[in-house]
Amino acid sequence: MTTSPPPAAPVARPLDRGVFVVAGVVVLGAIMSILDVTVVSVAQPTFIQTFHTTTAGAAWSMTGYTLALAAVIPLSSWTVARFGTKRVYMTSLVLFVLGSILCATAGSMTELIIYRMIQGLGGGLLMPVGMMIMTRAAGPDRVGSVMAVLGIPMLLGPIAGPILGGWLIEIASWHWVFLINIPIGIIALIYAFFALKDDAEPSPARIDFLGLLLLSPGLALFLYGVSSSAEHRTFATPAVYVPMIIGGALILGFIYHALRSKNPLLDLRLFKNPTLRIAVISMVFFMIAFFGASLLYPQYFISVRGESTLVAGLLLAPQGLGAMLTMPIAGRMTDKMGPGKFVLSGLVLILIGFVVFTQLSTTTPYWVLCLALFVQGLGMGMTMMPIMSSALATLRPKQVPDGSTLVNVIQQTASSIGTAVITVIFTGMLTVTTRDLLQSASAAPDTSAPVDPEKAAAMQQAFETARVNMAESYGHTFWVAVGLIAVTFIPAFFLPRTKIAAAENEESVDLPPAMMH
Repeated sequence: MTTSPPPAAPVARPLDRGVFVVAGVVVLGAIMSILDVTVVSVAQPTFIQTFHTTTAGAAWSMTGYTLALAAVIPLSSWTVARFGTKRVYMTSLVLFVLGSILCATAGSMTELIIYRMIQGLGGGLLMPVGMMIMTRAAGPDRVGSVMAVLGIPMLLGPIAGPILGGWLIEIASWHWVFLINIPIGIIALIYAFFALKDDAEPSPARIDFLGLLLLSPGLALFLYGVSSSAEHRTFATPAVYVPMIIGGALILGFIYHALRSKNPLLDLRLFKNPTLRIAVISMVFFMIAFFGASLLYPQYFISVRGESTLVAGLLLAPQGLGAMLTMPIAGRMTDKMGPGKFVLSGLVLILIGFVVFTQLSTTTPYWVLCLALFVQGLGMGMTMMPIMSSALATLRPKQVPDGSTLVNVIQQTASSIGTAVITVIFTGMLTVTTRDLLQSASAAPDTSAPVDPEKAAAMQQAFETARVNMAESYGHTFWVAVGLIAVTFIPAFFLPRTKIAAAENEESVDLPPAMMH
């Protein structure tokens, strides 16, 4: 009796024209929302001068946006089930563009913060809903390739943002930081109208009000506390840990509720999927390290080396170039071979690049730093999107909205934690006198009095001392990022190293087609 050979694993199909058409819509929205975050960070000093506010007050233009994101992201899955991806995505674009217009008209810091929160309500849905659209259009066997397309703006945003923001402020005004979103948003809106398919559910789901009341404010309060730690330079103050504790309690309450509810706002039972569970754990450590380190690069170039925001952004370009080289290849190969091998190799490259930055000084050659950034970029292109795609690859189509929402909630939380932790550690490593030295070195001279050579020499010495201390603090802080990447190797080791099989369910082939109207 002869036995038939086992069936060959299905070959991953290349991305077709229909998928690329849909991808264009999502990438436009992603570019607009991700660039906006980094562009606005560049404008902080301008907001302080224009609105006569403090550093903490100007920072609320970013904190308010983050809180709006945190409040609305948990609604992604339900809004898609209720109204369909096309309607939700287009509404998000309208809200984001409207918020951008309002921000450009702001006459006070309070108005700007309120308008930024309106912007955040739209921006919070763009990424999770865009991820749903892309995953459904490509199908489970091509999720790696399609996530690689979506990953390019995610990696280039932190690099291109400072360049664009610095350029716009230098040649025009801070208003154009927001006005630049209008033409992109209008193009994306028209494009979405023609390219996306109306896929509203015939039997819309009811919203989980209790889950909404627990998760949205819980996530917002927790991230508010985390974000406040950067201003207070510590977690050990009631202004930081009280909202974190209250928010954490609400999140724990949601977890208890979601695991017992028939139709929760966010289905946490997806964590029973081992591939998703391992991918999420890997993503948490990677995101904390990546977003924390991303904060340090431009600050080092500006504060220690004295470069402008524009030059600092240009110096970061090698990282984006490296990611652009490896990300499409890693995406396609992940569909064929699984993410495990690429993620582990990428983590090695990132680790090498981070170690170089632990040796920072005031005179580290730029070619060394640019080479390290390029190596990091190669690694990031092989790591971030393969991890995210593996989290979604085994889900059935009806699970994709919850999976996408879950991934975005965790990404937003991890990135905020990474930024806060790295900021607190860095400021804690500065010597007690460094901030005073910087202040005295940058103080405006008294032009009515003759210049005292000894005083001028003392100020210069103070400035050099502060620069050396800051450079050492940046280098020491990068060891934290090295440690986080080293920890990421543990869960990443268990990621699949063979082609991920799609969910064995009749629904797994019932994918919404990606086509033009």
